Amino acid sequence: MKTKIIQKLSHSAFGIILLGTSTWMTGCASFNPGTSTLLTASQATESRKSPLSEDERQNWQHLDLLQDTVPGMSVNRTYSEIIKNKKGKTVIVAVIDSGIDLQHEDLADVLWTNQGEKAGTNTDDDGNGFIDDVHGYNFLAESYNEQLEYTRILRLGIGDEAYQAQAKSKLDSKLEEVTQTLSQIQPMMSALEEADKAVQAELGKENYTLEDLKGIEASGQLSMQVGFLSQMLSRTDDLEEVKESLSGAYEYYSEQLKYHLNVEFDGRTDVGDDPYDYNDQDYGNGNPMHRVTDESHGTHVAGIIAANRTNDLGIQGVANNVQIMAVRAVPNGDEYDKDIALAIRYAVDNGAKVINASFGKSFSPNAEWVYEALKYAAEKDVLFVHAAGNDGMDLDNPENTNFPNDHKYDNGKEFTNNVITVGALASQYSARMVAPFSNYGVKNVDVFAPGAQIYSTMPEGEYTYQSGTSMAAPAVAGLAALIRSYYPKLTAEQVKKIIMESGISPEVKVGVGGDLSSLYTLSEVSKSGKIANAYNAMVLAHQVSKGKVKL
Repeated sequence: MKTKIIQKLSHSAFGIILLGTSTWMTGCASFNPGTSTLLTASQATESRKSPLSEDERQNWQHLDLLQDTVPGMSVNRTYSEIIKNKKGKTVIVAVIDSGIDLQHEDLADVLWTNQGEKAGTNTDDDGNGFIDDVHGYNFLAESYNEQLEYTRILRLGIGDEAYQAQAKSKLDSKLEEVTQTLSQIQPMMSALEEADKAVQAELGKENYTLEDLKGIEASGQLSMQVGFLSQMLSRTDDLEEVKESLSGAYEYYSEQLKYHLNVEFDGRTDVGDDPYDYNDQDYGNGNPMHRVTDESHGTHVAGIIAANRTNDLGIQGVANNVQIMAVRAVPNGDEYDKDIALAIRYAVDNGAKVINASFGKSFSPNAEWVYEALKYAAEKDVLFVHAAGNDGMDLDNPENTNFPNDHKYDNGKEFTNNVITVGALASQYSARMVAPFSNYGVKNVDVFAPGAQIYSTMPEGEYTYQSGTSMAAPAVAGLAALIRSYYPKLTAEQVKKIIMESGISPEVKVGVGGDLSSLYTLSEVSKSGKIANAYNAMVLAHQVSKGKVKL
């Protein structure tokens, strides 16, 4: 078993270094599990003062404020006090995402297996229209890197003149942002290397601490280098981690220029279809495995939902009794509307009762295909759990488009009842409770859940922390699966309402988008005004199933 913690290399790490911000740590409230009454945030204790232990950091999203002084979703408490010794029914959860490590020690035993299909026959054994789909399907074939949708719009001339002008404005703005950021990272990397070499020479050793730096009497350039390194080591005691973060940030932004924002790049060549022709559906293959190690998103998401809870390895997912259906449809770039629409229909037709959708984009030329697929899922009683997005913006503003959605930006009026949109929290009960990257909106974000610094599965048997609404959505998808396992007669609409109505309403006011100059109640930045809570949800689900409570 590999349990090495590998560093998540992304622009978020660079932002922490550049702006001097600290790791997101925020939280919520809890209730008394000794009764079946849903209690409120008035039960909350004061914010935790001591840092989290390593075990708490790796599991904070499962913990409970009253018992653990950590504001997670009370998952562990739910298992020990509510569903202990109870048996539920198996629920299939489709993860529409990047490829998944199907051989991971914590996922291999919880994969959905299509019993009617035989691996490697190159035949549609079960007649469902998909060849060799043993554990799911792959709508990306062997492709991985992709443009953003607005880049594709310009490359292919999609839409009218006004639509292309919007895309060009977005592309120009993003190019300027990325180019400027790269121009900051590169000199910082060089300065860090030069300072490190200078201090090593001064101290006569390769490894040193912040205390070692304080003992150096320096002037001129060396003094500035010591100050620079002191600033770095005040945030982490591992300088190599800082170097890796900067290197990862440089790679991340360089990749955007090479693929996402490059109008000349075509990532669809290896697939062989016309992604803007809905009738061209003979493409993809039955292998939803990740293609490269960096293709980690789907594996991380799957672990949050249902990593094996009984094997004493790695981590534990939110839900037991779950089979993960892997549907590879999200590339390194923006997903295609056709892939998502067909992926939703594939999941529904093959037995999924919950779909996790940790993706999104700002332009959707064929949004109707996805809308129709969402309505189809609603007709088949399937819940669709969607990440709110990581732009730190108000989705109620029609200019801040985020697809897919359940309202077509018609003043927030929903056209279907089976979509729940999830914003992200971190681990400290304070004004910083809403993660600064999380989108929000009183009409368009339904509920919040833990999503900052979440420890989960990674390709090649690894584990690490990642942050995003992409991590919050699977926490809620796991909760939905838990409800549907133990109360299978509840509908998707009822499960959505139970999650929203049973959550905890924190009394603390929060900042959004990383701005603490104005603070809001959670009801002013989300529809429910609540944080998803497994204990409360299971209590309410029981009451609804017995007819004691009407939603």
